[in-house]
Amino acid sequence: MSIRLVISDVDGTLVRSDKKLSPEVIAAVGRLQDAGVPFTLISARPASGMLWIADALKLTHPMGAFNGGTIVKPDGAIVSAEHIDPAVADKAIAMLVETKVALWLFAHGKWYAQDVANTHMDSERSSANAEPVMFRDASEVKGPFDKIVGVSDEHDFLADLDKKVSAALGDGATVARSQVYYLDVTAPLADKGHGIAALAKAHGLSLDEVAVLGDQRNDLPMFARAGFSVAMGQGPAEVRAAATRETRSNDEDGVAHAIDEILLPMIGAK
Repeated sequence: MSIRLVISDVDGTLVRSDKKLSPEVIAAVGRLQDAGVPFTLISARPASGMLWIADALKLTHPMGAFNGGTIVKPDGAIVSAEHIDPAVADKAIAMLVETKVALWLFAHGKWYAQDVANTHMDSERSSANAEPVMFRDASEVKGPFDKIVGVSDEHDFLADLDKKVSAALGDGATVARSQVYYLDVTAPLADKGHGIAALAKAHGLSLDEVAVLGDQRNDLPMFARAGFSVAMGQGPAEVRAAATRETRSNDEDGVAHAIDEILLPMIGAK
């Protein structure tokens, strides 16, 4: 196949567990781009959490925030945005509130959080590159919403809730776990399959010419549509099984390994 665009997930893929970019990954992305293959990002993160990465990697092409629901340029300019239908958002919020998971809401370029004691607050501060706006009751936060998140360290419970919320919302939303402790609700077209299709179209490419890298269940839609896919070594078995190839874990700089040992040889650059 001819790879003409590489799109990478961020958390659990491009960055290490400490949410930092390693020098090895930065250098490898540079080698890929020097070989003439553009590199860009798609993530469950808001745009605010992606811009510093775009700067560090010297990216020049549009990226997909909120699982691809928002297409944003590296300078922060929004190209397009999908929002959750208000009635669907109300239903999703009500279900999450009823189960008493920690509730996060993303709207108007801000991150709204309900529980200041949640164990993932500091991690999200780093990922979103933002401070939360705290609220007591969900009715205080007005849409349109880019993403609604239920947060819980009871992973089996959240997996079961994933199925229930998916069934309840049907075609009205995309429901997926971006991490074992995050249940994300986004707009129907805000999944990574549609997201990489939008990014490929922006580059004038077919999906057969796109390679993607990811680690979690919300990456499965892009694995299914891209011409080539690479899963991180620490990802769930079902995700690794769905990929074309497997690389090292994110903490072992799996993206750098994938670029140097899989992608560059495929394009004849090594």
